[in-house]
Amino acid sequence: MITVRVRYFAGARAAAGVAEEDVALAVPATVDHALTAVGDRHGEPLRRVLTASSYLLNAIAVRDRSTLVGDGDALDVLPPFAGG
Repeated sequence: MITVRVRYFAGARAAAGVAEEDVALAVPATVDHALTAVGDRHGEPLRRVLTASSYLLNAIAVRDRSTLVGDGDALDVLPPFAGG
């Protein structure tokens, strides 16, 4: 098992109800596994946000949800932002 820290911003934080949380995953684990786990934990409101969000894995943009995650990695969930 590995632990990934998932951090939520803006609307993702509101949908999850927490600013961050640790997620335990079986290896090998991917970004998609982590997102599925938190979506299952928090339900449909967060799942909707996750479909529109961008992600940073250890401060690097990740577009391929099949990217592997490792123990202690940080996954940031960045929903679309409005404003200028």
